[in-house]
Amino acid sequence: MLWLAAMSAGLALFSGGGRLPSFWIVGGLAALAAIAERQSVPVTRNTEASVAFLPLVFAAVAFGPFAALVVGALAGLGNLQRPYLRCAVYLPARALTAAAAGLAAGAVMAPNGGTAFGKILLACLAASVAEMAADLVFNLGTQAVRAAGSPWALLRTLGPLIFVYAPLYTPIVALLVYGYELYSVAIVGAFLIPAIALQRLIHLYQQQREAVASLEEANTRLERASLSFATALVATLDARDRYTAGHSAAVAVYSRDIAARMGLSEEEQGLVHLCGLVHDIGKIGLPAGLLEKPGALTLEERRQMEEHSAIGEKILSKVDDYAEIARIVRHHHERVDGLGYPEGLGGEEIPLAARIISVADAYNAMTSDRPYRDAMPSRVARLRLAQAVESQFDTTVVAAFEAVLAGGTEAYRSGQREDFSLEVRVAENAIQVAVS
Repeated sequence: MLWLAAMSAGLALFSGGGRLPSFWIVGGLAALAAIAERQSVPVTRNTEASVAFLPLVFAAVAFGPFAALVVGALAGLGNLQRPYLRCAVYLPARALTAAAAGLAAGAVMAPNGGTAFGKILLACLAASVAEMAADLVFNLGTQAVRAAGSPWALLRTLGPLIFVYAPLYTPIVALLVYGYELYSVAIVGAFLIPAIALQRLIHLYQQQREAVASLEEANTRLERASLSFATALVATLDARDRYTAGHSAAVAVYSRDIAARMGLSEEEQGLVHLCGLVHDIGKIGLPAGLLEKPGALTLEERRQMEEHSAIGEKILSKVDDYAEIARIVRHHHERVDGLGYPEGLGGEEIPLAARIISVADAYNAMTSDRPYRDAMPSRVARLRLAQAVESQFDTTVVAAFEAVLAGGTEAYRSGQREDFSLEVRVAENAIQVAVS
């Protein structure tokens, strides 16, 4: 039907006296329209916008509806690409919309003709509105045939574009027509080529944004999968040692709050929180019975227990993007005086996050019940931390933690309200926020 309508319109316009300018002008306008159409910017899933209508409206005002129809048809031929069925619909539709623009322009110009800029401006406005309105009608018809969505949604999306594009581009086309009438067709290329180049830049920018968004979404999924893997291992430890998961949650909360008190960025706070959740993950590689032993450890058993930070690093280093987390976990039992393990680092050699986790880890261990001893009161544990500054712990970290604990509730100071699964969800949300 569209092809029949386009051919009938062409014959009728030709019979009515429609003629073409030189081949080079028609071919040049069609080429510019085809190039612009190839740089279309998606507006919805099934609809695109471009400045291809500029050469069509120019042809409609400067040369009449028959020339506009031919330029539209040739532009469609120059834009043939898969799917061909879409092109088979688009080509006659583009020709008919261009012809509609030419008829609207002719209705304004017909009484006297001439080259008065005011009349040319009105003709360009009429042609632009007619072209866009006809294009909208064809889009609505295509959508209805394909059952591809709500027509009201399409109207809400494309309708406002008419009120934006028409006043924006009408003066440009009017100047082009006016310049052509007074000077030469070369002025058309001088204006249209930069406009198409600008659209190309917008097209590339949109492609880049889509690629970045896809990459960020993939990174989010990867980080969530990595977190799920790591925390699943810690949850597995909970089956062997009920203390580990709750302890990890408390250390994560304390570590994050210390980092916030020290003025670290939200990203650094999230990193410390995640490291706190998985800092004891290496205990999954310890010999059976060691974690479950109710009494004090022997020297050999203590040596084996001290291997858990290095084991944790080996596990986490195999997870994508967890290299920094693995390094922090490895060093969370170092001491500032260099007498810790596994490498005996001291002072600033120890990552700040590891120094933070070390303090939170020791405090929660002291204030938690164990089979072989009762929990210490918070005030006693805090005194122990203060006594160990500049030997075991970083003074700045201990001071920040003391300020945090002083402002907390008794339940917070005892670590009784920290649920491991809740803290995992907090870490997942932090990943989402960091990526977005």
